[in-house]
Amino acid sequence: MEIQKRIRIGVIGGARPQTKYRKLALEVGRLIAEKGAILVCGGLSGVMEAAARGVREAGGFSLGILPGNSPQDANPYIDMAVATGMGFSRNNLVVMNSDVLIAIDGEFGTLSEIAYARVYGKKIVGLGTWEIEGIIPVETPTEAVDHALKDFYPLIR
Repeated sequence: MEIQKRIRIGVIGGARPQTKYRKLALEVGRLIAEKGAILVCGGLSGVMEAAARGVREAGGFSLGILPGNSPQDANPYIDMAVATGMGFSRNNLVVMNSDVLIAIDGEFGTLSEIAYARVYGKKIVGLGTWEIEGIIPVETPTEAVDHALKDFYPLIR
């Protein structure tokens, strides 16, 4: 049996975003599922929950890497929750388990994930997030997902 690699897109962003960023994250999640990729996120509220909801509604799969000790802390749209007991240090695991990242909104936790992504040489696409070197700015969820996946097109369905 041949196993096809599924691209893992990390969606990082604020736990308390404005409604417009929740809507963007919901659409990003939907597009991730439609493209056959897997969502990796921090598994909690805000951008993470909205992206996971979009993935769920489109029939995709989500992995939540949680800061606490219990998988039950995950938002209700996470398919597989991994409890780390690591607090914000889990941000490193979110990045390491993503092939590419999409940053939406975000505060300093998101900035730490961006920093890890830069250290590890991972591509970061930005949608309404920090305007710093190394982030590829885009305007729409479609642009974000398409740009995130463009280096992987031979691997996706």
